Amino acid sequence: MGEQKDYFQDIMEREKGLNRGLTTRQLSMIAIGGAIGTGLFLGSGLAIRTAGPSGIVSYAIGAVIALLLMGCLAEMTVAYPTSGSFGAYAERYISPWAGFAVRYSYWFCLVCAVGTEVTAISIYMKYWFPSFPGWIWVLLFSAVLLYVNATSVNLFGSVEYWFSMIKVIAIIGFIVLACIVLFGSGRHPEMGPQNYTKAGGFFPNGFWGMWIAIFLSLFSYLSIEMIAVSAGEAKEPEKAVPLALKSAVFRLVLFYLLTLSLMLMIVPWKAAGGEESPFVKVMELINIPGSGGIMNFVILIAALSAMNSQLYISTRMMFSLSRAGYAPQSFGMLSRKGVPVMALALSTIGIAIAAIYTIVSPETAFMGMISVSSFGAMFAWFMIFVTHLFFRRRWNQMGGGKLPVRMIGYPYLTVIGAVLLALVVLSTWFSPDFKATLTLGFPFLIAVTIAYFIWKKVSGKQARDFKKNQSETL
Repeated sequence: MGEQKDYFQDIMEREKGLNRGLTTRQLSMIAIGGAIGTGLFLGSGLAIRTAGPSGIVSYAIGAVIALLLMGCLAEMTVAYPTSGSFGAYAERYISPWAGFAVRYSYWFCLVCAVGTEVTAISIYMKYWFPSFPGWIWVLLFSAVLLYVNATSVNLFGSVEYWFSMIKVIAIIGFIVLACIVLFGSGRHPEMGPQNYTKAGGFFPNGFWGMWIAIFLSLFSYLSIEMIAVSAGEAKEPEKAVPLALKSAVFRLVLFYLLTLSLMLMIVPWKAAGGEESPFVKVMELINIPGSGGIMNFVILIAALSAMNSQLYISTRMMFSLSRAGYAPQSFGMLSRKGVPVMALALSTIGIAIAAIYTIVSPETAFMGMISVSSFGAMFAWFMIFVTHLFFRRRWNQMGGGKLPVRMIGYPYLTVIGAVLLALVVLSTWFSPDFKATLTLGFPFLIAVTIAYFIWKKVSGKQARDFKKNQSETL
């Protein structure tokens, strides 16, 4: 395995300069910060509207796919921690095209996901300021988070830790309050498990509604893979990454499934699936003074936290692309505090798209940004499963010995995860709301492929010209 170690040592060498300042607890919170955001607080309402009470099953199936993905990713990340992460693994174990396509698809997905979060922020602010144009909030909050990301990784880690801590405390508080309302002494007869089967039954929109809602659940779970990318700036990645992955996955599954189950006992699914966040709807129904505003504040913090994490990861992915020679060298330059500021500037494109979208079509902006951002993430997730198959086969062939972290059920669970994911994503072709995921996604992938071969031809010609000039000089 010396050849493999040398290869990834070269990658870590070319990506040097980043400040290894993230602790284990900050890594865990980065993953939670990315995944407990708009997907839970606003996206869950879309899932409920699509599937009804069976949205709980949708989120459970999505959780299985996410758990299988994290098992594959943990195995590779602990073996070779790098900011290029699954893009670098795809480059090494599949092909250079795979590394190029995965990195650019994932970067574009995150850029658009930033736009999704900031679009959601404009929706949340309408709770207090209904007459204010949404684009004002887009620009204001974007400026604050750009400052945080441009300063240092330590400031980013600290801000993200406390953002995520607020969310975790709020969700735990919501779970406790919901349990008191449902099972305490002052019980309400209109609330309880019977709400699961009212208004059309547990599957009011049939199996198809439940199946399509899995796609929304996957959108909610997106960003748990951020731990792998941030491993390049972890103090002790071999210890921090597996602990962070396990704690993040457990918390996410617990929070999503438990909160949705309790929510749908309190609020009938048709009310929970409205335009307003279902969490705010629950708090208003419980009728605690000021609780709706408090929950809306927590949801706002959640969106800011997710946006903060996504800006960070998209910046590191572009940095990795630049240091690998797949993007202009300027995007691989670091500030005095080890921040790739030019890559950060480029990664704000999603904010601009969201601001324009919010001005032009505020009613469809959120759904549109979900569709646009989802393809790149789903492609990256699918390629993680495929890369893991190649990685483990190569590891076994080279006699690499015992892996520090090992994916159980290989290769069967890896294949099951890939097939389930592919089936869910391909199903969006038959859904009017999410068809844009494929109609925009496949042309984007074709464009990335064409860009790769153009890059390969240009870089190959430059290398040949360099060798020719060298030989003539000698």
